[in-house]
Amino acid sequence: MAASASRILVVEHSLSLVERILAALEERGLTAIAQPSAATALRAMQQEDDFALFIIDTTLPGTVDGYELCRCLRLVTQAPILLISDRNRELDKIVGFELGANDYLAKPFSNQELCARVNSLLLLSAASTQAEAKDEKSGTITASGISLDENAHTAFFGQQEIALTPREFELLSFLMRNAGNVVSREDLLAEAWGWDYLTTTKTVDTHIKRLRDKLRASGADPKIIETVRGYGYRLHE
Repeated sequence: MAASASRILVVEHSLSLVERILAALEERGLTAIAQPSAATALRAMQQEDDFALFIIDTTLPGTVDGYELCRCLRLVTQAPILLISDRNRELDKIVGFELGANDYLAKPFSNQELCARVNSLLLLSAASTQAEAKDEKSGTITASGISLDENAHTAFFGQQEIALTPREFELLSFLMRNAGNVVSREDLLAEAWGWDYLTTTKTVDTHIKRLRDKLRASGADPKIIETVRGYGYRLHE
């Protein structure tokens, strides 16, 4: 099995299922711990935030279910999330994927299938991490089909160059470096203008609109920059 040193967090309230999952993972050389609810899982993450993968039951005790936990985790980590559920409708799966899950496994499932999916997610995550490290070393960032070279100060969507002003370039660079996560207007302001620059967060909105227009002109979907009301913006991965 790949990534034998990877630590996995299993969020499951059924003791019998927890024991089966932990035993199956341990048998394949993987280290995992379990938490029974979203609340205890989040507390565990405060103590240890380097989990390589999450296995989450969609039905959890308390006010936060597995879907909401998945959404919360996706805001703070890019580690793979595998949802397990007794809900097997297409809509349930779509909701899970839209909230940030990487895979969805309906109950009942075998240990072999669970571990095969875990192994696949860990392999993909490791490959992605290596690619990101290589891109970071070369100064290249990629997200949503856009390739941005921070050394050359160029951005392309496919073969089409995106003509950006220095400010727009800084905004896009910051959004891409935080792809998948919400960044506040204040953070964008600090990154592109600096804290001492006398301007307002409304200026960020104006520049984001211009940036979206330029993405559209290059053939990219401007909706890849999502407005998160009350918070800021998120660039899709």
